[in-house]
Amino acid sequence: MKKILLNPSQIVTVNTNGKNLKRGEELADIEVLTEHSIVTEDEIIKDIIPNSKVNKYKFDLIIDVKNKTILPGLVECHTHTAFIGSRANEFILRTQGLQYEQIANQGGGILSTVKSVRNASYDDLIAAIKPKINNFIQQGITTLEIKSGYGLSYYDEIKLLQVINHFRKTEAIDIVPTFLGAHTFPLEYKNEQEKYIELINKQILPFISKNKLAEFCDAFCEKTAFNPKQISSIFNKALEFGLKLKLHTDQFHSIGGINLTSDYKITSVDHLEAVTEEGINKISKSDTAVVLLPGVSFFLDYEYAPARKLIDSNAIIALSTDYNPGSSNIQNLSLIFDLALIKMKMKPEEIISAYTINAAKALDRNKIIGSIEIGKQADFSVFDVENYNEIFYNIGQNTCNMTIKKGNIIYKKNEKVL
Repeated sequence: MKKILLNPSQIVTVNTNGKNLKRGEELADIEVLTEHSIVTEDEIIKDIIPNSKVNKYKFDLIIDVKNKTILPGLVECHTHTAFIGSRANEFILRTQGLQYEQIANQGGGILSTVKSVRNASYDDLIAAIKPKINNFIQQGITTLEIKSGYGLSYYDEIKLLQVINHFRKTEAIDIVPTFLGAHTFPLEYKNEQEKYIELINKQILPFISKNKLAEFCDAFCEKTAFNPKQISSIFNKALEFGLKLKLHTDQFHSIGGINLTSDYKITSVDHLEAVTEEGINKISKSDTAVVLLPGVSFFLDYEYAPARKLIDSNAIIALSTDYNPGSSNIQNLSLIFDLALIKMKMKPEEIISAYTINAAKALDRNKIIGSIEIGKQADFSVFDVENYNEIFYNIGQNTCNMTIKKGNIIYKKNEKVL
């Protein structure tokens, strides 16, 4: 079916000229077209043509986007959406001075959510996660990464991945499953860490590989979680089983996680609030995407990642919510945009690149999504504004009017989500 997105106010193409990523100063180059329309066919972007050359009779469907701004479909590249339960009490305790790590050491934090997930059935998790996915879709998300990591046992990590794969099959957007068994050590293995690593390597990873339950293997490199040597053991096995790699590192402390990028082909390193100058230099010279998570810094009230230093050093910067129940209970993309704008001193254009083409790079999908270029998948986020700056000006408001996946409208404001 041949379709046309007709007469938008702006088309923000994030054109890469076939490069499929943006480094450093390139992030600010997003190419904005006016007086043009987008032609799609068979789920693909076929052409971008001047309005003066449009023949409406040649199209099977005309999508009227007058006075609206089109961006590439937004990509949410780091979330912990697969959870159930609340940690509101912990949030209040932190506002009163208790630190995240103190709460974790007292048995709260991740382990609190682990308890809730272990007590939840498969159907309970489906019911809890579905509206969260819908909320992302309504804000223009067309590709969504979801991690496991709140099961921390053979049975419960597999249960979470099976739930994520349920949505992979049933949702209109692309769901990207990531195995995060190395999130923290479960209570039963607190004093037997190597046994838990053995469980991951000898039982969980083989099952995941055999049943194709995850695309990525992730790990949390931190004083309260896993050290680089332990992560290397897990990554070696993950690679044997055909999984790609992602890494949480330098969130609270820099303990050598960045060095793993020299030893492994890591698709993305995420957080970097505590990254050193040496770490910035190392990661900026690599082809690894750097996923910054300003919602965490806001939620926990601590330092923001040095976005400007990373951009000025020529890094591949992406952004995401890090949506999770303990350190970033934030699904509001507008808030994330403006935290990056105001607190991290990123430009609006850089933020758009970071949430589209570079977020796609962080999921190894940048050759097919992330920019509006001929031949790429027809994924679009349509905003009810005439200029993209209005998206940032309307702080905390969802200005998304329409979400289009593979050329099909999957969300339209005031209409039912598919």
